[in-house]
Amino acid sequence: MTDDAGHARVKDDNTPTRTESRTEPESVWDDGLIARRASEAPPSTETPVPEARTAAQAPPPPLAYDGLLRSRLDALRELVGLSRARLDGRTLAEAGKVLDEAAARRKLSGQHTVVAIAGATGSGKSQLFNALAGVAISETGVRRPTTAAPIACSWSDGAATLIDRLGIPGRLRRRPLQSPEGEAQLHGLVLVDLPDHDSAAVQHREHVDRILALVDAVIWVVDPEKYADAMLHERYLRPMAGHAEVTFVVLNQVDRLPGEAADLVLDDLRRLLDEDGIALGEYGEPGATVLGLSALTGEGIGELREALGQFVAERGAAARRISADLDAAAARLRPVYAAGGRTGLSEEARDEFSDRLADAVGATAAGQAAERAWRRNANRACGTPWLRLWHWCQDRREPPTGRHALRVPADEEATARQRVEQAVRTVADRAARGLPAPWAMAVREAAVRGAQGLPEALDEMATRATTPAGRPPRPGWWPVAVLAQASMTLLQIVGGLWLLAQIVGVMGPNLWVPVLLMVAGIIGGPAVEWSSRLAARGPARRYGLDAERRLREAAAGCGRARVLDPVAAELLRYREVREQFGRVTGASVG
Repeated sequence: MTDDAGHARVKDDNTPTRTESRTEPESVWDDGLIARRASEAPPSTETPVPEARTAAQAPPPPLAYDGLLRSRLDALRELVGLSRARLDGRTLAEAGKVLDEAAARRKLSGQHTVVAIAGATGSGKSQLFNALAGVAISETGVRRPTTAAPIACSWSDGAATLIDRLGIPGRLRRRPLQSPEGEAQLHGLVLVDLPDHDSAAVQHREHVDRILALVDAVIWVVDPEKYADAMLHERYLRPMAGHAEVTFVVLNQVDRLPGEAADLVLDDLRRLLDEDGIALGEYGEPGATVLGLSALTGEGIGELREALGQFVAERGAAARRISADLDAAAARLRPVYAAGGRTGLSEEARDEFSDRLADAVGATAAGQAAERAWRRNANRACGTPWLRLWHWCQDRREPPTGRHALRVPADEEATARQRVEQAVRTVADRAARGLPAPWAMAVREAAVRGAQGLPEALDEMATRATTPAGRPPRPGWWPVAVLAQASMTLLQIVGGLWLLAQIVGVMGPNLWVPVLLMVAGIIGGPAVEWSSRLAARGPARRYGLDAERRLREAAAGCGRARVLDPVAAELLRYREVREQFGRVTGASVG
């Protein structure tokens, strides 16, 4: 029974009405929707088949995503998990919302498509809603705003959970004019009439924004006066340009435009949509559907019904909506995942960092000192005893006081610390180059944490590396040179004693032999020492280089463990999230 305005009265869900007792087809609806009948429609006396009742009461199968969409959602979920420690919650909030909405929509019916009708005040969206339903469901009139709360109309069973998700109560759920042709054409459609998006009532706008985020598709109704409204384009159409495949834009009230004016306005509307970045579904290309119609006269309603019927029959709007939401979330996340160029630490940067640490601990100077020490030992072992005696006397007469030299290590220590800090800053800047800001900050923080205590660790390492484990190795010719030097010394002593014996008259005079022996010893000793110095250059150089290499390797190992490895771990984490982001977008990320 209907009132004078043509609206159905609200009934209690557990109380059968007289109409329900007369018309058996209405009793098969199990979703709590209020049945609608046109006042002129004759009551049906046909008795339904029990199997049809059972089929109507069976819950529809849930929505199924294809493999690509599931893979993208899984990648986004993994991406959010990997990024929680590096990005703030606000940055990941939209991605988390997309995941939640995708999971919630997947549990609901895949046989229904929820389409919202949105528009500005006076655009005639409620009139269009009634025209599609075939009966006056949504209130229309000159009072603004007319639609105060969303109204849902379902063309088939099983849509109750979908409408529950929209938060539309049972008293605002309707049925269209039931006709076999209309039900077959729009079977599976759930149409929602929204309040005006430009309403002065804040609650109305909140209804619009909340439901637009949940529906599978949107029909935007514009009129010849407000089709270029900045609020519509800037707040809704432009931000949702990526949702073109689930968007209808209809120019209502074309009956008010004379002659070819309707085509001109439609062309201008298409131009504005193109400027908004919305792809237009023309010539078989995927995109938004743009139509002109008049809800008052019925012009173009059939074309819209046909387009909606084909759109609903494809059963792909929900998945396309989730995919578009994924694209929008990925576009907003791109600045925090897409690098500006090649990232990472090159081998050249690593080697330079190791060289800086080696310079800080004085690896080159330590190698040179080791080389001088080896040559000094060789000179002392292979030099003349008189020269060694002179060096010994020099050391005894001038012992190192160290009073002035005590200030040098402190200055050198401060300089070495500055070199280490500079090396860490340089390698951190190179590692963070090209990274998005959050990951660049994470890399620098990892380097700074690793640099804490690095100078002390390098000092301790240098002490261990430069402390000799034993006597330096000696080449094979060293004993021969020592024996030759001893022989030259012996010749000098024998010649000197022989000459002294001749002087005191113990032996007969024969100056040539002792003089030759002494001359041979005096000349041969320095010659052996000079030859030993020449021969010692190669081994001493190798010994110094080996000492420098050990110190460099030790410094590099210390820097790698404390700085490079943590930085590399952050870079690896970034590469992982970048790969996941590439899976989300379905393309490679630079």
